[in-house]
Order: sequence, then structure tokens, then C-alpha cells
Amino acid sequence: MDEQSRDGGSGSTDRRILERISEMVEAERDLRAALVEGRIDQSTEHRELKDIEEQLDQCWDLLRQRRARVRAGEDPDGASVRSVEEVERYES
Repeated sequence: MDEQSRDGGSGSTDRRILERISEMVEAERDLRAALVEGRIDQSTEHRELKDIEEQLDQCWDLLRQRRARVRAGEDPDGASVRSVEEVERYES
């Protein structure tokens, strides 16, 4: 059995990316709750949300790249995390 078969191949990497996305979505919820509860101020919430949203965009971009490579018959591990600037440029 090859290594990709043993560890679940690209599916396990995709699952890790999706788990990270879920963690960041939860962090967003926690930040919003902290603001409502008065544990942080609005500028802190905005700054931290911006960071999380940028990371989320990068994760979704990486997942899209991986899936596109699979559809094209290429190795999904050839996909790489792009800079925030590059990802934001694609999304606008």
C-alpha cells in the first residue's frame, strides 16, 4: 500500500483544512460574543476579525486550488497557500 492510501491521501489534507476553517469560524463567533459581553472593545474585534477573515480566505483558496488540481488529474499537494494580497485580489 502506498503512503497516500495509508494516510487517506488528499482527503485527509482537505479534512485538516476544513477543520481549520471550522476552528476559525468558531473564533469569529467567540470574538463577536466577547464584544457583546464587553470583554473586548470594537477596535480589537475589528483587528482580530480582519486577521481571521484573511486566514479563512487563504484556507478556502487553498481548498479550491486542491480540488481544481484533482479535477484536472494533477497532484493536489502541488497547491500552495497564496499571500493574503494575492487571494484578496482574486476575490474582488
